[in-house]
Amino acid sequence: MTDFRSARVLVVGVGGLGCPAAIALARAGVGTLGLADDDVVDVSNLHRQILFDADDVGRPKVPAAAARLRELAKDLVIEAHETRLLPANAVSLVERYDLVIEGSDNFATKFLAADACAIARRPIVHAAAVRWHGTTLAVGPNGGPCYRCLFEDVPLENAPNCAEAGVVGPMVGVIAAAQADLALSVLAGEDVFGELFTFDGKSLASRRRRIPRRKGCPLCGDGARIHDIEPKRYVEGVCTVA
Repeated sequence: MTDFRSARVLVVGVGGLGCPAAIALARAGVGTLGLADDDVVDVSNLHRQILFDADDVGRPKVPAAAARLRELAKDLVIEAHETRLLPANAVSLVERYDLVIEGSDNFATKFLAADACAIARRPIVHAAAVRWHGTTLAVGPNGGPCYRCLFEDVPLENAPNCAEAGVVGPMVGVIAAAQADLALSVLAGEDVFGELFTFDGKSLASRRRRIPRRKGCPLCGDGARIHDIEPKRYVEGVCTVA
């Protein structure tokens, strides 16, 4: 059995994905979890953000989640970052950890996390869920395939997040479980980089496959040109690099 006590994992977004993924990692024995989020708990979160209950409504998510996680794993070290992942802090934050779990609710943060981890040479496991559908993708520290191989760039039009489009709570839990599974596989030294898991909550159909590197990817492809963090890249509705 793999010992994860020395592992350091950053959870970006303590929401519907980050909450169950953090529980799974804590129960698996991961020694240190960093929690990064600047939001507060809302009553509309409770059906899917399972670290919180009604008494937490109005509280900042990071300390509320930290308190609950410490109840689940007494030896767990939690590093609280009551901030979003931002262009000014992204690289310095992710390079403090062995692995990043990304479960944010907007494309700008997802692409920022992808780019920061590539620059810092840290593996990252992305996840997303909206309505009945979800995905998770493991990306290695040394090149593609990466998030930009699959999704290319921040959308030119504002894409609805789960708060706007709706999301089925149990389906989010399935995606978070798959994300935690990929994360633990990475920490255990398994080659799961490039593996994409997709799930359809209506049909209960799931698929796990390995995606190829995109040759023209600006982050990991031939002639890659993203080598630093430029804030203008992470504005939804402005396509700058694809």
